[in-house]
Amino acid sequence: MATKKSSTKTTSKAPVKKTVSAKPVQKSSPLTKAAKQVTEQATKRVTKKANKNDSGTPLSVVIRRRIEAQKARFHANDNIAAFIKPGELEGLVDEVAEKMQAVLESLVIDTESDHNTKNTSQRVAKMFVKEVFNGRYIEQPTLTKFPNVSRLNELMIIGPITVRSACSHHLCPIMGRIWIGVLPSKESALIGLSKYSRLTEWVMCRPQIQEEAVVELADMLEKKIKPIGVAIVMDADHFCMQWRGVKDRDSKMVNSVMRGAFLKDSNLRREFLSLLDKR
Repeated sequence: MATKKSSTKTTSKAPVKKTVSAKPVQKSSPLTKAAKQVTEQATKRVTKKANKNDSGTPLSVVIRRRIEAQKARFHANDNIAAFIKPGELEGLVDEVAEKMQAVLESLVIDTESDHNTKNTSQRVAKMFVKEVFNGRYIEQPTLTKFPNVSRLNELMIIGPITVRSACSHHLCPIMGRIWIGVLPSKESALIGLSKYSRLTEWVMCRPQIQEEAVVELADMLEKKIKPIGVAIVMDADHFCMQWRGVKDRDSKMVNSVMRGAFLKDSNLRREFLSLLDKR
């Protein structure tokens, strides 16, 4: 008998597609957004500090090494703007604030619970770097010069210019006034009156002593204007005598610097000083 072969048909089944239901997008809550902003700001701060000093060396040490490499001086009354890169002043403020916090703690001040001193270290750091000692860290203000077309050679007196400085011995305030006398030559450059105030403030915004400050100001004016003579008189209160030490609130210091014609010509010097008495 013939055997019938049974043929098996293979039926291919199409793959079953699974329907994935899309989950509704959850909108971030205001709290989540605020948390993200805080995280981003913290990351930026960390990145900023890391970029400034990848080696972990304090920024003040980095700046100090640059100065020492050039064999330059960096006394309290010196300007070091040439050795500070853009953006580094903010990092310097942070470093000073950290060390100032340690000073407050050594003075046994509870800055955590005392609401008055909670952020004092940051405020003091910002004050030192960006305000009272700012003349150390920023470049000299530009001085607009005008030609002496009329060939002026008569005495000019500028002042009183308000002075705010600090004694380098105790970092106590020095508050006073300055008068500047200039005798231009026919070839001298003339500068705007406001520039005398700006240059004076730039020199005075540093820890220093009064005797050296007026000499430095006279040197700069001689170099910039090239006059026949320069005279400077400074009258100031020193809080290192009035606030501490002898605590004599009536003590003042008056000193003067005479250059060129003011030093040689007694009549010119007398005229300058007599005009100050009338102000």
